[in-house]
Amino acid sequence: METYPAPALVTWGIASLALLVGAAALGLASRALGTGRVWLFGLGWVGLIAAVSGSGLLANFDARPPPLALFMVALVSLSFWVGLSRHTAAVAARTPLAVLVGLQAFRLPLELVMHEAASSGVMPRELSFSGYNFDILTGAFALILAPLIALGKAPRWAVVAWNTLGFVCLFAILVIAILTAPFILALGPQSANRWVAYVPFVYLPAVMVLVAVAGHCHVARWLRQNPGPLTPPRT
Repeated sequence: METYPAPALVTWGIASLALLVGAAALGLASRALGTGRVWLFGLGWVGLIAAVSGSGLLANFDARPPPLALFMVALVSLSFWVGLSRHTAAVAARTPLAVLVGLQAFRLPLELVMHEAASSGVMPRELSFSGYNFDILTGAFALILAPLIALGKAPRWAVVAWNTLGFVCLFAILVIAILTAPFILALGPQSANRWVAYVPFVYLPAVMVLVAVAGHCHVARWLRQNPGPLTPPRT
């Protein structure tokens, strides 16, 4: 299997975060949906990604259409399906809002690892907070907001604003990822975003972006299903 050279902190950081985030998301989904089959789907997805990436298919940047581009389209579609499908509605209905928001705190350490990846030349600088990626704010605010929600001290507008910020940051990352794709290179050849075609870095989009997108969808569904104030009324 072809690998992509990277510092140990970046390699193990991405691998560890993907494992922890994936396990946490599958655990929540399994509990909410009341079935252990969620784990089978999750493990199957991880195995499929390992097989496709390990074969070198995603790294065939000269193919037309580029397999990496098709993979990203499929991934974004799957992310919204997981977040909006009627089959996953129970995740929003049966999971506390504080947990849904708190899960997104992984984006803070992820952005720190990505910053190290950019500093070491593994990832384009534009995809880090040294460039145009400010998703670290989503993770930092999730750490603050989740306990406030659990304590009944978070106003509804703050959750809506945070969820909107998260969606905007993810959209910005998607645009940057497209511009830095090896088959587009709109920001120059020095900004080629090749690393996500290789294991374990492919699990950044395949697991963590999937959880981030689906998670924001579930927060939006929770807010729609619970239109009242989040804070208890004053007596």
